[in-house]
Amino acid sequence: MEYTGAQSERAVPAGELDRSHIGQTVSFQPNEFTVVFGRIAGIARTEAMVYLSLDGVAGGTHLKDEYDLPSNHGVYLQVDVITNAESTIKDLFGKVQDNLRGSGHRGEDRTDRL
Repeated sequence: MEYTGAQSERAVPAGELDRSHIGQTVSFQPNEFTVVFGRIAGIARTEAMVYLSLDGVAGGTHLKDEYDLPSNHGVYLQVDVITNAESTIKDLFGKVQDNLRGSGHRGEDRTDRL
């Protein structure tokens, strides 16, 4: 199995996870047979490893709620919808501004005449 995340997720190396990611939903493939989905409850790390504690995963017969991953192991975080929407709106607003500025610089007199 080769898990590559969903369209609503972005890939980051496990070593880039920090306290700002606690509470966010994460998915990753810790081994070739398992894909894990859960909410980050805690993060610990050394130079080579990242230790994730997850909410909402344990309780099954073989599910665990703690995983140790190499720092370069890919994990997938949900895309922040608000930040994503904000950047989209800023981009669109910038394009509108450019279009409005560009329309008056073509050398044409576009004033209304009676």
